[in-house]
Amino acid sequence: MLLLSTALFAYYSIWILLMPFVDADHPVHALFPPREWAIRIPVVICLLGMTIVGSFLGMVMI
Repeated sequence: MLLLSTALFAYYSIWILLMPFVDADHPVHALFPPREWAIRIPVVICLLGMTIVGSFLGMVMI
């Protein structure tokens, strides 16, 4: 799990921090999704996590 999380962190960091400085026609851009997903993916994960935690707390309080 540590290796997987480290690899995901490195991939996301390269995608966000380094790819804006690479030319748009460079072949390495094929390895990364479009830029708008850099915001959408974490937002969806956070919303899903808050929904699960909120549902759990609601069930416990009932």
